Amino acid sequence: MNMRSTRSTVTFLNPFSLPGYPGDLPAGDYEVLVEEELLQGLSFEAYRRTATYMTVRGRGGHAGRTELRAISDSDLKEALSRDRGATEKNNHSEAALSPQEDLK
Repeated sequence: MNMRSTRSTVTFLNPFSLPGYPGDLPAGDYEVLVEEELLQGLSFEAYRRTATYMTVRGRGGHAGRTELRAISDSDLKEALSRDRGATEKNNHSEAALSPQEDLK
């Protein structure tokens, strides 16, 4: 089975929360890792997403640690949308998703 990983950075301009995880995360840049598998038997190359993870840096007593948190694509999009809405309300700015970088 052929797999590929794609890494990107998302920027939150406001504190945010994710379903399934306690507490708010601070505003800032977060690395997102997407894993995909090659679909077999097609006449063209296509991939299917198998997992999405977000890297979260520890705070307080956990400073210096990083955690790779599983997250659904829809939860990530929803969190970014809420951040954009809060930012537009306050500053008329937007959170951004950087171009993806292939890690083949």
